[in-house]
Amino acid sequence: MQATNILILLIGFGTVAFYLGRGRSLAIAGPLGGIRKLHSLPSYYGMHVALWCALPSVAILGLWMIFDGPIINSLVIGSVAADIIPIDTASYNLLLNKVSNLADGILPRTGRSDALLDAADHMQSLQLISQWALTALSFVLSTMGLFWGWSKISAEFRARPVVERVIQNLLLASACVAIFTTLGIVLSVLFESIQFFRSVPIYDFVFGLDWSPQTAIREDQVGSSGSFGAVPLFVGTLLVSAVAMVIAVPVGLMSAIYLAEYASKNVRNFSKPALEVLAGIPTVVYGFFAALTVAPFLRDLGNSFGVSVSSESALAAGGVMGIMIIPFISSLADDVITAVPQSMRDGSLAMGATQSETIRRVVIPAALPGIVGGIMLAVSRAIGETMIVVMAAGMAANLTANPLDSVTTVTVQIVTLLTGDQEFDSPKTLAAFALGLMLFMVTLMLNIFALHIVKKYREQYE
Repeated sequence: MQATNILILLIGFGTVAFYLGRGRSLAIAGPLGGIRKLHSLPSYYGMHVALWCALPSVAILGLWMIFDGPIINSLVIGSVAADIIPIDTASYNLLLNKVSNLADGILPRTGRSDALLDAADHMQSLQLISQWALTALSFVLSTMGLFWGWSKISAEFRARPVVERVIQNLLLASACVAIFTTLGIVLSVLFESIQFFRSVPIYDFVFGLDWSPQTAIREDQVGSSGSFGAVPLFVGTLLVSAVAMVIAVPVGLMSAIYLAEYASKNVRNFSKPALEVLAGIPTVVYGFFAALTVAPFLRDLGNSFGVSVSSESALAAGGVMGIMIIPFISSLADDVITAVPQSMRDGSLAMGATQSETIRRVVIPAALPGIVGGIMLAVSRAIGETMIVVMAAGMAANLTANPLDSVTTVTVQIVTLLTGDQEFDSPKTLAAFALGLMLFMVTLMLNIFALHIVKKYREQYE
């Protein structure tokens, strides 16, 4: 049985266990004079039985899914003749992938060697044994947990503290999963970046002015300079993001002020959902719009004034990106402005201030932490955007501050370097991880700056 089906069955068993435990607690409470004679509510007794029924099996299921694949692969490779097992890692993984595809029926079996077919049959049998063993073990553990939890129910049993402690530990485990996942991502990117900086000096990468990551594979290969100066990428990212912010911040903030302070209820009920529709449009649609409509319009408009505008300009990409980001700033700022206490507005108006003065001097300063947080979120979204820049700004690493020229960004180069069949041991591919590390550091600094602003003004207005 597949792991997904086992998980669904475990959820069903847990539901049945909940009602069995709840029913037993009600049956015990009946002769005693009602549920007030129980230490906990009947639902806690049901949750206690459900947790004992489902949690051990779910834990075993998770561990099984983690270690099942590597163990089966090692057993299969151990059964293959030693003379056909490759030495290098890439060929070894390719052999495993081929055997797995043969076992799953993805690749045809005709024309394959007997050793590969035997390995595929062995893997298929091991997978079948593993599935049945997992099914039997999950069923046994669920049954034992059900009877154990059911037998513990009594009028004196403290079910609520036990259930709440288990739920608290589950919440803590969920938080730890998020933390360790982030830590794993950072460490993996950092490790690969260190591998890259062993080949390319970090000074040349951070301060170099020429980006040409095509490295030579053969000694006689021509046209592979292998320059890894990332300054053009940083400048292009900042240029596109700046254009987007110039459009998104004023429009988003002013629309939020209008919707929160000036718009009538009918206008607000119509305008706010209409504005937030922009957030649901896929970025590839924005990219098509920028490449097929905005970029040609800007080029033709520039030609009419005698100004040279590139067909793939930072202005087109940043402008469309700014339109995409408007709902983020507008929605967050609107929620923050609306959350400002009405008493602050009433006090300002009572002192003789006009509505516009109240908004400028009372409402906006009070809502500034949330507004800054929304803007920082929008900046992070602009820095990490890829599709619009690929389709509207191009992939030329030009060192320029002119928004009418073609530029590229860090995320575009990451996608370009990791697209297709790549070897993860060359500076060309490892450069993507170094770019990702720099992107992470920039985002981290933006978050620290946002937290500083929020803390400063929150202490002032609370």
